[in-house]
Parts: sequence; C-alpha cells; structure tokens
Amino acid sequence: MNTKKIIALIIAVSILTIFIAGCGASDKDKEGSAVVKVIEIPLTQEEYAFGVDKNQPELLEEVNNFIAKIKEDGTYEEILNRYFGDGEPQPVSSAELNPGKDQLVVATNAAFEPFEYTKGDKYYGIDMEIAKLLADHLGKELVISNMDFESVCLSVGQGKADIAMAGLTIKEDRKEYVQFSDKYYDAAQMLVVKADDTTFDDCKTAEDVETILAGFGNDIKIGVQNGTTAQFYVEGDEEWGFDGFNASCVGYKSGSLAVQDMLNGNIQYVIIDEAPARFIVDAFNELN
Repeated sequence: MNTKKIIALIIAVSILTIFIAGCGASDKDKEGSAVVKVIEIPLTQEEYAFGVDKNQPELLEEVNNFIAKIKEDGTYEEILNRYFGDGEPQPVSSAELNPGKDQLVVATNAAFEPFEYTKGDKYYGIDMEIAKLLADHLGKELVISNMDFESVCLSVGQGKADIAMAGLTIKEDRKEYVQFSDKYYDAAQMLVVKADDTTFDDCKTAEDVETILAGFGNDIKIGVQNGTTAQFYVEGDEEWGFDGFNASCVGYKSGSLAVQDMLNGNIQYVIIDEAPARFIVDAFNELN
C-alpha cells in the first residue's frame, strides 16, 4: 500500500472513532437526563398508624404490642431496609375471603409505594410485609382488600375489614371510623416538579415554598392523591391548621397518575407523601 493510501486510511479511522465516541456520549447524556425532581423541603409533619376496628379492642392491643415487638427485635428496620436500603422487597399473597376461616382482613390502597403496591398478583410494601407478619403472629390467614384510599377507613368502620394499613396519617375525622394504633412512621408532604422547573430552586424552608404557592391563582393546577394529607394541605383544612391555596387542586387515584399528568402538561405541580414522592420520581427518571 502506498503512502497516500495509508494516510487516507488513518484519517478515515480517526474520523470514525471520533464519530462513534461522540454518538456514545450523546446517547449516555440522553439516558441520564431526569424528567422530574423532588423539592427537598418537608411541607408538613405527620404520623402514620394503623386503623383498627373499634369493636375489636383486643386487636388494637395486639397490634400495639406487635409494633413494639418488631421495632425492638430489629424486624421493622429490616423491612425498611428492603425499601430504603439494599434489601430485597418480599412478595405477600392474599387469601380469598372466607367467613368460615379465621382471617385477618386488611383494607388498603395498593397504589402508594413504598407502603403498598402490586406486581402481578402479589402485594409489596412496608405495610403489606407488616400485615403478613401480623397475621402470622395472630395465627390468622391474611386477606388483603384493595380499594380506593377514601374507602379504607370507612370499610373498617362498616365491619368489612379488621384493620386499615394504607400509609394512614393519624387524623381526628378518621377516628369516627377507626381507632388508631401507636404510630409506626413519621411522614411529610413534598412537592414534585418537572426537572427543568426552577420556580422553587432558591427555597430553603417550607415557608419559602408556601410563599410561592400562595402567589398562584386558580390557573395553576396542583395534583394530589384523593383523600390524602396533600389534598387537605392544598385545599385547606381547619383541623390541621392548613390555610390552603388559591391554586386548583386536582385529585388522582395515585401519585404516579398525578406525576404522569404533570408530564403530559395538564397540571403544573404535584404534592404527595415524601417516600412515595421519591419512589415515583426515581421510577419516572429511570424510564427516561
């Protein structure tokens, strides 16, 4: 091969290498881009507990003893590590409801990761794993009754379920239907926005966020999960001491649906519980 051909070949190879490298970097950048983010400022302080049938005081005592037991022996931390650490979430199965059997009927809304959600016909989540252990502790067969969140406490109050386990915040009006167990988790509401939205980037406190929210008119739409603290926070709730905002509150069956609708451009913001917010944001960003 003569000198000119060798030089031409070297140049061609160099150009091809640069082109491939450039394409690779571009694809990686695209794959690594986020579409949503959490504003890392807790907007509320609340406590989760289980809602027990008022007609079963002995069950409430058992539940409280069980919560204390799993916290003391490390089981509770192991469960949390499966969802917030490097552990592996465990699937939970539900038996069919049968009044002739000794069963623990748990009312939930399985659209609230990481506390309760489904994959196929299996249930997963912090509450669901606790429910399985509680049923075993009581020597009962576990039945999980999945329903809209607004119906969870009502179902227990009507005697259709023994206990509500659904990331429930202790709230006075819910005590009309259930008696709350001891708290097992501290929670907060957080704001989810599109990744390129800089409206709240300079905020340092909840008051900073609320000042901006208070400046919105009803043309701004904020998505929430129906019946949750976020709805009371946006619309206002005297019991909680929430003044509410002028922005329009749009309810959804789950936080995931609200975030998807935000990405579709139908609402501007989403407010949901902290742990679900992080799980949902991670899931959407991984899909991008």
